[in-house]
Order: sequence, then structure tokens, then C-alpha cells
Amino acid sequence: MADIDPFEGSQPTAKIVAVSLQQAGHLYNFLAGDRPLRRGERVLVESEDGARIGTVEIEPHEPAQTIDLSGLRPIVRIASESDFHAERETLSREAHARRLCVERIREARIQMKLVSADYTLDGRKVVFYFVAEGRVDFRELVHDLANTLRVRVEMKQIGARDETKVTGGIGPCGRELCCSSWLRDFEAVTVKMAREQGLALNPSRLAGMCGRLKCCLRYEYASYVELKRALPNVGKRVQCVKGDGRVVRQNTLKQTVLVQRDEDGGVVEVTLEDLVTSRPQ
Repeated sequence: MADIDPFEGSQPTAKIVAVSLQQAGHLYNFLAGDRPLRRGERVLVESEDGARIGTVEIEPHEPAQTIDLSGLRPIVRIASESDFHAERETLSREAHARRLCVERIREARIQMKLVSADYTLDGRKVVFYFVAEGRVDFRELVHDLANTLRVRVEMKQIGARDETKVTGGIGPCGRELCCSSWLRDFEAVTVKMAREQGLALNPSRLAGMCGRLKCCLRYEYASYVELKRALPNVGKRVQCVKGDGRVVRQNTLKQTVLVQRDEDGGVVEVTLEDLVTSRPQ
């Protein structure tokens, strides 16, 4: 009796494709189907907010086992010229909606700042993104905008980081802001990250254009933590070929420490090779 291959006749695993709906935006997974999609290609997708044109960022690939394919929507099609025409009209609608919303906010003296307006491709819905210090009662504003624009209106409050991502700008480093150029998702940034890297805890130097801690504080944090593991902590007493004493400072990148000697109070820079675990009796 011939052996039966348990995989013979089984269906191939469906492939997914990662798509961004805005520049440096979050990546959303869609079912790729049989289309030979390439990175940078514009495609029409059905998002939670309606039809949108997105950009392929990661080409079709087999998904991780942890991804639930049942909740993913398929790519509708490769964007056509008619889709691009609709996109241009959508941009025009968004500009008009922004101007109208800003005017209504000013007239009603609502304590909020409009960031952007986002229409669906079919023109049936518009989402206004705004920032505010606290909770805002915008029910009358939504009713007014819906009656004027004749579309479904939603208002979504976003944070300072999201506002800066949308508006963009140039950072103190002289380059375009990470969040608006390539950083897709925000991760937590803490003062501990600055402390581990030996940076002065000066709020004006550590804050980005959004007023929050700079995202770049995360970039080298893991490397600093790893490098510091081999160095003795500040305040620890060490034995050294240059004289025993107490560690007063770490030079993480150089992999050296400054030691204040017991014998004369002088401070010397020593490497890990200069340190000894114990002296012979």
C-alpha cells in the first residue's frame, strides 16, 4: 500500500500584504489574493472608515501563525485612474471641510484645535481629528457640519504626538521629524532612557516639537543598557591596577570608568582590563 502524503492536495496558505493609508502611517494587513503586488504600488482597500487608496509597504508574504486571517479584508484592486481622480476630488473636499470646521469652531468658541479632515473615497463620510486639553462637547458642531456638508461626520480627539505626525516639521537635528517621515507607531519613551544614556535631564533639550519626550531617546537605549552591564556601578568600590577606590562616573561608549583613588583622592580613568577581582593575600 502506497504511503499517503498528509500535505498532498492541501490548500496553500493565504498570503497577506501590509498597506499604509498615509505617509509613515500604521501598517494594516490585507489578504493579497493572487495579485503580484509590489512595494510602492497603490491599491484600493476597504478600511473600517470606508474605501481608501493605500500604498503597499510589504509585498505579499505568508502570515505568522498568530495572525487571525478571518478578520482580514481582501485587497479590492490595484488603484485605477478613476480611483486617482476620486482621490484628487477627495483632497479638494477635505480642504473645504477643514476651512468650514475651523470657521465653525471659531464662531462657537470651542476650546479645540483642528488638525485634519479625512474623507472616505466615496465621499459619504468625513472624520475630523482635533486636539484639546480635556473633554469637549462637540455635539452641536457635528450636527452643524453634517447639515452643511451633507455627509456623515465623526470627531476624533488625538494626542500631541499624533498632531505633530500629521503637521510635520524639522527637528533640532536638522532632519525631517521621525514621526512624519518614517516612524509608523509610537512607543513609550521615559526619563529613565535619558538617564541611562547619561543625558542631562533638561526638559527643553529632551522634549520634541510635540512637547513630549523625543522618540529618538529609544533608539540607542537598548545598546546603552547592554554596554553598562559590564561596567561597575557608580559608587561601587573597586580594586584597580591604577589604585583602589570608588567609581564616580561611567563612560559607557568607551567602556571605561572614572575611579577616585583612596590613597590620594585623585581621579583616574580605567578600563575593564585594569580592574581586578581580588588581590593576592
